[in-house]
Amino acid sequence: MTPPALEATMNSRASAAAIYREVTAAALLGLGINAALGVVKLTGGLLSGSIALVSDAVNSLGDVFTSLIIVIALRVAQRPPDAEHPYGHSRAEAIAGSNVALLIGLSALAVGWEAIQGLREPAAVPPVWTLWIAGANVLIKETLYRYKVRVARRTGSGAIMANAWDHRSDALSSLAVLIGLTAVRWEPERLSWADAGAALIVVAVIVWSGVKLFRSSASELMDVQAPPLLVAEVRRAAASVPRVKGVETLWVRKSGLEYFADIHIEVDPHLTVAEGHAIGHLVKDRLLERFTVLRDVLVHLEPFSGPSAARQQQETAPKPS
Repeated sequence: MTPPALEATMNSRASAAAIYREVTAAALLGLGINAALGVVKLTGGLLSGSIALVSDAVNSLGDVFTSLIIVIALRVAQRPPDAEHPYGHSRAEAIAGSNVALLIGLSALAVGWEAIQGLREPAAVPPVWTLWIAGANVLIKETLYRYKVRVARRTGSGAIMANAWDHRSDALSSLAVLIGLTAVRWEPERLSWADAGAALIVVAVIVWSGVKLFRSSASELMDVQAPPLLVAEVRRAAASVPRVKGVETLWVRKSGLEYFADIHIEVDPHLTVAEGHAIGHLVKDRLLERFTVLRDVLVHLEPFSGPSAARQQQETAPKPS
């Protein structure tokens, strides 16, 4: 069964601009909600003396910065190609993501240090309203997660899918904060460490999210091959073009919310240059029409020399230079 996100990538008739608009709207919504939650949690944490609530507020405010970077990167990624960037600017999203991942790691280290210091001191009993703040954050973040997962599946956006899981991580970390605050209120003497302990759990979640984001962004910058199902569908669509005898090589790399494809098709070696050129254009037009997230397709012609089992099983990854 084709995954929903991949199915959206292959079948969506929306233009790339429409996909960017929907993804940007989702990022802006997350930015606004994270800003509001960050202010509320920071205020509550400072008034109540809760390290865990303050650390969770830092997480939300960090997400505001992350969302802002993503929004800016999405705007840059939509710029058309120019003399200095003939392939466009779509990698701006991945570059922003890798830098944001490093900032997330630094913020986690700062919060972790504060939490370790807090383990040495008895925690103040938090007011009951801090529990309401933490509980509301769990519900809001889980709702954001479900909303962005739906957007990611409709648009095929890996960035928004990752952002959705960031909200799920936030929901889990807020749940840890809620448990820590409840433990301190229940047994303030025996469980005074629970608030700082919950803060350390939040730090672990932040680091985990940062590592995932960095790995995803780094993979994109390294031109990792697209998902096998997408590559197979592109290969099938190209092979269905009249007078195409086969597909020798196919590389599909992700760049932002879009993809670039390099394909070597096999044609009758007795065709004229003009005829082969026309077939190549048909393949490119077919792929760009069928897969709206393809930014560009580079078609190369190869002479057909008969079916080859080895060629059919050839790896789709780029050959070493």
